[in-house]
Amino acid sequence: MAEVAVLIPCYNEAVTIGKVVDDFKRVLPDADIYVYDNNSSDDTAEIAAAHGAIVRFEGRQGKGNVVRQMFRDIDAEYYLMVDGDDTYPAEFAPALLAPLMDDRADMTVGDRLSNGSYGEENDRAFHGFGNDLVRWLIKVIYGYSFEDVMTGYRAFNRVFVKTMPVLSEGFQIETEISIHAVDKRWRIEDVPIDYRDRPEGSYSKLSTFGDGAKVLRAITSLFKDYKPLAFFGWLSLVLVILGLLAGIPVITEFATTGWVSKVPSAILAIALVICGALSFTAGIILDTVAKSHRKQWEIDVYKASDGFYRR
Repeated sequence: MAEVAVLIPCYNEAVTIGKVVDDFKRVLPDADIYVYDNNSSDDTAEIAAAHGAIVRFEGRQGKGNVVRQMFRDIDAEYYLMVDGDDTYPAEFAPALLAPLMDDRADMTVGDRLSNGSYGEENDRAFHGFGNDLVRWLIKVIYGYSFEDVMTGYRAFNRVFVKTMPVLSEGFQIETEISIHAVDKRWRIEDVPIDYRDRPEGSYSKLSTFGDGAKVLRAITSLFKDYKPLAFFGWLSLVLVILGLLAGIPVITEFATTGWVSKVPSAILAIALVICGALSFTAGIILDTVAKSHRKQWEIDVYKASDGFYRR
């Protein structure tokens, strides 16, 4: 088993993949470099293999699908994940791995924002706005403030990788990993890195609005899964408030005249309050289920940790 594995998910990165593999082989000469080709229509796989990478193929389209398979297939003590677009300098790899090897962190996050390099190099304004929005949502829901939540440059220890349930199919994977790490109280360390824009001839596969909407849906779904009592509790509160607003005119009329002429409003008010009560009940039940799942996950982590620290 290698001590360090470099994971590079790729889709049509023929322009850059050769340099990326060479850079990481130079900086981490003892690491295994894996390139997973995700149905590229160019020569990404051939170029990566020619530069000495271990090339494998993933037929299910989407970065999340690739990362899931990487986590399943590859055995190492430490994992460094990076995009194949040459936007993340390999020189920062030792800084990302050091907190893991010193047992100070379970995941390190390559922070492009703190030193301003992302703002200088990135010319896609909505990407920065989307990153800030996701960071704010995670802080509001989970109480943890990432410096850069959408970065594709991260490192993990073996226990984190082998107990990470990857459900995302596409570019939501960074958000899913970040929320999982916060919810499960993994040790996280932000590591400032430089960022450079793609070289000429290379283009981003990220759809600003399409993938942005998927990220927001992923945050909502994970909020429901990880914190069902809070999710359904807030939903219950909204429904009850709407029910009361719809019912106030009915109650006022009945108190004044002893009659109810606004029957549809009365039915709507009662239905909303009942739905609110059902939502809260569902939250209580699902919170019990979530706690049971968390206990089982903790046991799985103990088992994985025992094998990891015995090496």
